[in-house]
Amino acid sequence: MNLEHRLATIAERHGVPGAAVGVLHGDTVTEAAYGVLNRATGVAATTDSLFQIGSITKVWTATVVMRLVDDGLLDLDAPLVDVLPELLLRDADVTRKLTMRHLLTHTSGIDGDIFTDTGRGDDCLKKYVGLLGDAALTHPLGATWSYSNSGYSLAGRVIEKLTGDTWDAALRELLFQPLGLTHTVTLPEEALLFRTAVGHLPGADGEPEPAPQWGIPRSAGPAGGVTATVADVLRFARMHLDGGRSADGTAVLSAAAITAMAAHQVELPDKHTVGDSWGLGWERMGWDGHRLIGHDGNTIGQAAFLRLLPERNIAVALLTNGGNAARLYEELYREIFAEIADVAVPHPLGPPDEPVAIDVAPYAGLYERASIRQEVLTGEDGPILRVSVTGPLAEVLKDQNVDYRMVGVAPDLFVCQDPTTGNWMAATFYQIESGERYVHFGARATPRIG
Repeated sequence: MNLEHRLATIAERHGVPGAAVGVLHGDTVTEAAYGVLNRATGVAATTDSLFQIGSITKVWTATVVMRLVDDGLLDLDAPLVDVLPELLLRDADVTRKLTMRHLLTHTSGIDGDIFTDTGRGDDCLKKYVGLLGDAALTHPLGATWSYSNSGYSLAGRVIEKLTGDTWDAALRELLFQPLGLTHTVTLPEEALLFRTAVGHLPGADGEPEPAPQWGIPRSAGPAGGVTATVADVLRFARMHLDGGRSADGTAVLSAAAITAMAAHQVELPDKHTVGDSWGLGWERMGWDGHRLIGHDGNTIGQAAFLRLLPERNIAVALLTNGGNAARLYEELYREIFAEIADVAVPHPLGPPDEPVAIDVAPYAGLYERASIRQEVLTGEDGPILRVSVTGPLAEVLKDQNVDYRMVGVAPDLFVCQDPTTGNWMAATFYQIESGERYVHFGARATPRIG
């Protein structure tokens, strides 16, 4: 495959301004880049350009956590108040019982999209955790799975308490330096020293234009603050494929910790969006009878994708700065994995070939959590899921209500079409053991209210 040609062809088709892709297969690394880093300046994207990797950062944070477990400084199943006696959540019982395993597996119930900016100081995570007492608990502890950025910011604060340094400094010392990651940073002033991508959002004419804000708050760093080249992302992935050792043989993490991170921890209520189950930081997905691990990342106008196929010693990373990056990922990865591994990448869930009649009335109503309000309504042309962004995130994204057309697939399962991109997303309706009802959409469990 001519990787550069295929990247350019597919990225252009889906309106992606700039991208870099890297393929690790055994000891061989192939890289390619396309487009521009910033449509306002026209600076070309290159393979040594830095992109925001978004929530792939969570696996880096989880890796540092497991390093602390290796060193005997942390027990995944011990109450976090042993390390953070100042921790105070809305529910006293959850405060007493919350563990690091809950955070790494997204089962804490802490509302996941609290993007309060607590400043640029080294105390930003301390301040952020001090505000979690006001955060809603969207589900009982361990009752279901719901993606939680907030939980990873809390995990970052635990790292700070155990290392005596900032999360940024801990990553540099425990990951970047032993892995030789010379083009990986966590702060914007560090990113300025490199050739760095700017995110793009749809403009008034629908074309990508530079986003009004470059990065996420520093307090969200442990959840999504790493910026890196595609080569450095693959160096990190290679360590996970090589039993925790860097390219020069340095032991960064124990083989037992590597295995534990990739092992099954919890099933997902929705198996059509980010995988079928979760490990300790890793997404787990089944493709064509093979087990993969990986993670995706989204920031303000940037999207990143990482997939590892351990049995073949393969890792593929894609970094982008706008446009329909999901479609680029689907098409490009389908070609790459077919060629180098003879593995078929599954197609996203879409509408069934034959219509399925499902009464939407039992699901109608309002569902809400921090930053997101969702409402199931009956529109002129059928049921819709109306999604509104609220809080600080709305001020940045300037999003209005978005109506997703709903099509029934099976009882309790619909697919919803994004009116802008045409992409389909699964919406799963379910009830937990204690009786509360939820919709799982966009990898989050949102409780029904009223």
